Formats: sequence, structure tokens, C-alpha cells
Amino acid sequence: MTQPWHTDDWFTSPWNFSPEVTSNISIPPKVRFHDITLRDGEQQAGVVFTKDDKIRIAEKLAELGVHRIEAGMPAVSPSDEAAIKEIVKRNLGPEIFAFARCMVDDVKRAVDCGVKGVVMEVPSSQHILQKAYRWELEKAIELSIASTRYAHEQGLYVVFFPIDSSRAEIDWFLDLITRVSTEGHMDALAVVDTFGVLSPHAIAYLVQKIRARIKQPLEAHFHMDFGMGVANTILGVAAGIEVIHSTVLGIGERAGNTPLEETVMALRTMYNCDTGMNLSVLTELANLVRQLSGAFIPANRPVVGDMLYNVESGIITSWVRNCGHEDITEVFPFRWEMVGNQPVDVVLGKGSGVDSIKFWLDKLNMGEVGESDVMDILVKVKQFSLENKRLLKVDEFQKIAARVLDAAGA
Repeated sequence: MTQPWHTDDWFTSPWNFSPEVTSNISIPPKVRFHDITLRDGEQQAGVVFTKDDKIRIAEKLAELGVHRIEAGMPAVSPSDEAAIKEIVKRNLGPEIFAFARCMVDDVKRAVDCGVKGVVMEVPSSQHILQKAYRWELEKAIELSIASTRYAHEQGLYVVFFPIDSSRAEIDWFLDLITRVSTEGHMDALAVVDTFGVLSPHAIAYLVQKIRARIKQPLEAHFHMDFGMGVANTILGVAAGIEVIHSTVLGIGERAGNTPLEETVMALRTMYNCDTGMNLSVLTELANLVRQLSGAFIPANRPVVGDMLYNVESGIITSWVRNCGHEDITEVFPFRWEMVGNQPVDVVLGKGSGVDSIKFWLDKLNMGEVGESDVMDILVKVKQFSLENKRLLKVDEFQKIAARVLDAAGA
């Protein structure tokens, strides 16, 4: 019988669904993704998206079925503004948002682009206001109140985005969002960990504190400076946060933003949270963003890595051969088809075993080979890999095997 942890497509841990684990989890009925690849993702040093690049990525995000796209910040450049307008014009399906400072002029630019909503940023910790912005504290509040109210009057959905709130003095931060909520306007509040410094154990505490002050929906915007973005985002969702800010491949400022592909897959397979997206598009989307951004993807990157389903170990090769396609989730926690990745492939190297050699002999239709010859080929494959510090290519294996078999025949 299919269980939430074991389906035709994935096999995770049954412990994830134990009542003792799930009793304190309050995932909202509908969780949505707000993609920020085109804005925050482009803030990664060296990443430049042209207008056409942004349109192509937006089209692929729409194919994935992402719920909202933050198409850019109109004030950055005429090219960004033109890209936002064109993405809006194409009516791709997702809601299109712009990003703005808490300034009326920025809001006017967003309105001119025709977007559905606007994410409005303001510094929210006393120290960053004083040291990085050199502002009086009241200035941030006044700007936020006036500009968010104006955005609302223009018919925009307003997400208030307090920068560096995770390092703010808690009462100051709570007073800020309370005043903006009552004197200005916010349709939702982004819980922002600008520098990726929240620990997972702090998430529920922060959400609880915010809920005691305001009742608007919450959105999670977390960074990866300590690698906590995915865990923090999921814990935020478990505490009732409804919207996830993420980027494809986790690109973004410094160590980047919460990666879309890892987060959506964890929610689907470990929390039975179906966001309604077409997950088979994930690898194609990641490869497009890699191509257009120049971002480096490690071969073993979760979900979309090029060699994620490559097997070198002799032991794991035996598992693959024994399980076959039907039971392959005994070897991999989810099927490659689920995310549009490449199928399982046995590769040859220093870690290969007897079954690895037999797999390749069968693959190349090299006929029946005796056990002693298989062992001889294996020794030479290992030696070649060690000397060259890499995997073998097809022709290199064929040459080794041919030499061994020729010698045996002689």
C-alpha cells in the first residue's frame, strides 16, 4: 500500500510521519513559491541577466508552475524595467511582482510596470540603520508607512520586507511592523533573514512573536550563509508561513538564497506537501539558469546535479542490478524522472567492483567472460583510474577489456 513516505516515485523515512513528529507541525493548506531568481538571484556577484534572459527564465518558471515571480526592481535599470513590463504583458500564469524600496517613487515605477504586487524593503535593525544607512531611526518608519499606504492605494498587493530583521532588537522590530501594519499597509510580512544567521530552533519563536502582534500572512525569505536556508524555510512553513521566497540553484547575494528545487522536493517527499508544481521541469529549469547565469553546479548537487544518479561503487552497482527499475528507490530516495534528471548510470573508476565490470561487458555486448578475466579487467580499471585520477571513458574500458580477453584467448 502506498504511504506518504513510500510511493512509486520516492522512498523517505516513515519516522517523518510519526504522530510524535507531526503533532506540532501546522503546514498551511496551500503553500506557494515566490521565485526571486530574477531579482535577488541576479545580485550574486558576476551574474547578469539580459531582458531576454529574464523572459526565458520566467517562461520556464511558469512551465514549472511557480505561483509568483518577482521579476525585478524597476529602479535598477531601464533593461530591468523593460523586462518586467514584457513578462507582465505575456500573461504567463504566475502572479508577477516587482521589488521596491520603501519610497513612493519606487512604487510609481512598479505601478507603471503593471505588476500584481510589490515587495517593499526597508532596513529594520537599529544597528544597520545607524551604521550602514546613516539614517535616523524614525526615518525608516516614516518612509515605510507613507510608501506602503501609497502602494495599497494604487491597488498593489503589498509585502512588507524588513531587511536584517533577524539581527534586530526584538521589541524594536515588533514595534516597526506593528506601526506599518496599522498606520501604513501590509498585505503580508516577509520574515527576512538577510544574512542567513537564524538557527532552525529560532524560527518557531520568531513566528510566535510576530503572530502576537500582527495577523497578516507571513512569507519566508532566508539566506544560505550557514547552509540553513532550506531547513529554516521548512520549519517556517511548519509554523504556518504560507509563501516561500526561493531562487533556482540557490543563486543570490553571498552564499545565496534558499534553493527552490531542494525545498520543494523536501516538502513533497518528507512532509506530504504538494505545491501543485510540475517537478519534472526542475532539472531543465536549473540547466537554463546555469547556462544564462554562468553559475557552477557541483555534479552531486541535490535534485539537479549532473552525476546525481551515477554509480561508481561496486556495492551500489550490485544494488542497482538487483533492484532494477521497479525497486530503484531502494537505492535512490526519489526517481530521476520525478525531477527530469538523467537515468541511473554505472560509471567506472577506482571504486568499481566486479558487478561494475559485468554491467559494462553486458552493455557493450562483449559476450561471456570468465570470472578470472573479469577480475583482471577490474584490477586494470582501478589502476587506470588511480593513475589518471578520473573515471574511464567508453573507449578506454574497451581497450582494457580487449587486451585482457585477447591475452586470455592467446
